[in-house]
Amino acid sequence: MARKSWMWTALALQDIKLRYRGSLLGPWWLSITTSMMAVTISLVYAHIFSRSAGTYLPYVTIGLVVWQLISGLVTEACETFLRAQSIIEQVPLPFSIHAYRGVCRQLMVFAHNCAIVPVVLIATRTAVDWRILEAVPAVAVLAVNGLWVSILLGMLSARFRDIPPIIGSLLQVGFLLTPVFWPIEALGDWVPMAAFNPNFCGNRCRARAAPRDSDWS
Repeated sequence: MARKSWMWTALALQDIKLRYRGSLLGPWWLSITTSMMAVTISLVYAHIFSRSAGTYLPYVTIGLVVWQLISGLVTEACETFLRAQSIIEQVPLPFSIHAYRGVCRQLMVFAHNCAIVPVVLIATRTAVDWRILEAVPAVAVLAVNGLWVSILLGMLSARFRDIPPIIGSLLQVGFLLTPVFWPIEALGDWVPMAAFNPNFCGNRCRARAAPRDSDWS
C-alpha cells in the first residue's frame, strides 16, 4: 500500500482543492474559522470560569484543533465508501485506498489548523518545553486508528444508513463531555470520572502545555 501512497495523497489533495475551488483563501478558511471559534469561546468561558482570557486561549485553541482532527476522522469515516461509490463502481482499486484517502485529507486539514497554534502561543507568551514533541507520535496514533475506524464505519454506513447520524449525535455529546473548552479542574470532586472519557488522556497531555492553576488569574 505504501507504493500507492501517491494515489491516495493525490486524491486527498484533489478533495481539498475541489472543496475550496473558486475561494480566494482556499483551505486557509479552515484556520480562520478555527481561530474565530477559539477566540470567541475563550472570551466567553474565561469569564464564566474566572480565568484570564490570555492564558485560556492557548488551552482552547489546542483543544479545538485536536478535537476537530478526532471528530473529522470519525465523521468522515462514515462516508469512506459512500463518497467513493462512483470510483468503486468504475475502477478496480483496493478498498483500503479510500480509507487512506480520508485519513490523509483530515491530516491536511489538521496541518492548516495547526498553523494558528504557534501564533497563539507567541501572542499569549505561553512557555513550551521539549514535551511538545510528544504531539508527533500522538498524531501518528490518531492516524493509525483513523484507518481501521474508516474501514469499520465505512462498511457499516454503507449497509446501515442510520450510522452517520448516530455517530454525529455521539460526537456532539462527546464534545460537551470532553474538556475542550472547559478546564478539567472545573469538575471538582468529579475529576476522576473524566478518566472514563476516551479523549481524557489526550486532553490531559494538552493541559500540560497550558498554564498551571497558579498561573490562572
